[in-house]
Amino acid sequence: MEDTTVLIVGGSGGIGRESAKLFAKSGAKVIIAARNKEKLDETVKSINTNRGKVYAIEVDATDQESVQSMANTIKEKYGEIDVLVNAFGQGLIQPFMDIDPKDAKEIIDVNVYGTFLVTQTVMGIMSEDGPNNVIMFPGTMGKYVMKNASVYAASKFAIQGFTKSLVEEQRRGNTKFSLLYLGGVNTAFWDDERVKMKVKKEAMLDPEEIAKVVFYAVSQPSASVMNEVVIQPESHQLV
Repeated sequence: MEDTTVLIVGGSGGIGRESAKLFAKSGAKVIIAARNKEKLDETVKSINTNRGKVYAIEVDATDQESVQSMANTIKEKYGEIDVLVNAFGQGLIQPFMDIDPKDAKEIIDVNVYGTFLVTQTVMGIMSEDGPNNVIMFPGTMGKYVMKNASVYAASKFAIQGFTKSLVEEQRRGNTKFSLLYLGGVNTAFWDDERVKMKVKKEAMLDPEEIAKVVFYAVSQPSASVMNEVVIQPESHQLV
């Protein structure tokens, strides 16, 4: 991974943070981006103290100017991107009739528009020679459904459709896409007051273990691709 440059949007916590640790440990040049500067700085300090090398950039994934500024800075300071990990997103688990339309709009803006905006902009600064990798997280709500997840599931199914369409566009290109359909992962996602669901975090997937899956997807030989994978907690499976 020493000649690989990895951008992790949503890299200040959860799966993004653990993935950044793993890529940095492998020798890759790692850039993490997120809105929260304090958390970004904490992550950079933690990884760099442990012999890794990570750089941080503030970004609002829903703001075109912010995303373009991020891309310009990366290209100027660090060169082309080889790997994009879209590890950001927000949740909304509530009965349909209780959902505040403002919350619904924010979920769609972040999960759908943000994913589109970041992916389109970053693909513009990816290596022309490849192979490049884009990692997406539609989650199990992008493949299955459950009650009280109408808007959230809609945003995640959108990521699935968006990515599969890109796969068709890039069949003769040099960018590979991987879809990770994950069940509940023990992250700050569940601390959001808009996620009204009782869960047992200790029974959930470990973000450190999921980071290994991200790394595995990117580590595939140039002639192969990990198209998609479903990973769920044994105690809570959707089929």
